[in-house]
Amino acid sequence: MVAAARFLAADASRVIAQTSAESDPNVFDAINWNLLLEAVPILVLAYFLARFSSTLLTGLADRFVAARFRVTVLIPVFKLAIYGTAVYLAFSILFDLTENQLLALSGVAGAAVGFGLKDLLADLVGGLALVVEQPYQIGDKVAIGEYYGEVVDIGLRSTSLVTPNDNLVTVPNYLFFNESIANGNAGAAEMLITVEFYVDPESDAARARELVEEAMLTSQYVYVTDDLPHEVLLDDDIHYRKITGKAYVNDLRNEFPFRTDVTKRALAAFDREGIESPKVPSGVAGEIDHPGVD
Repeated sequence: MVAAARFLAADASRVIAQTSAESDPNVFDAINWNLLLEAVPILVLAYFLARFSSTLLTGLADRFVAARFRVTVLIPVFKLAIYGTAVYLAFSILFDLTENQLLALSGVAGAAVGFGLKDLLADLVGGLALVVEQPYQIGDKVAIGEYYGEVVDIGLRSTSLVTPNDNLVTVPNYLFFNESIANGNAGAAEMLITVEFYVDPESDAARARELVEEAMLTSQYVYVTDDLPHEVLLDDDIHYRKITGKAYVNDLRNEFPFRTDVTKRALAAFDREGIESPKVPSGVAGEIDHPGVD
């Protein structure tokens, strides 16, 4: 690959030299360096304009919760339009290339993209695909490969997530083509939350199920309608009974407060009613998650 890259670079250099010798001046002579001061401010202005529009729309989305996701979906569209226009204007000012010069420069650029910028190009193409297909929006809770969190920004090169540990993770956009994407709310404010409990087989599993349901329905974060029902499942195993509660929260940002609230009150009710945790043999202990953890 290195030898091929050197060959392409040498070939492109010969094309440029031959073109210059025949009729046209050097490619870089076509750049009016006096106009550089006009082009650079355009790119700088585009950067700050994109940041301002993103901040403004994010603030509006937080203020008008009901329309949050209809507002945040505009952020990547605005950024794409701003940066695309800025690059077009800057190149229009700087370059006035002939056909031969444009062909030679395209060969060099193609080699550079092919061997040195392929990852960046993949990220940019992924960013364009995200804007068009919208598998997730700013504000969604998503899992992209090994990463999970709330989408806080969608750029042309990467997507930013805030994880449950409050870490900001930058995910390259090319993963859109290679990884499965799980969206927990798909642009809605409500989100389905699952809470799991394990009880001893000798305890009253039916009563434990009732206590979990009561803890969910009395939570300040729960949101239940005809279209968004709740559910409590009871599964049987040799070593334990598994109770799975499923309900929607009124705002996806209440995912973890809801889990904590339901878990704390359900476990307290278990203690009052003598419902015990399973006594699992050491050989199978690893098969059981901690109570209340999905």
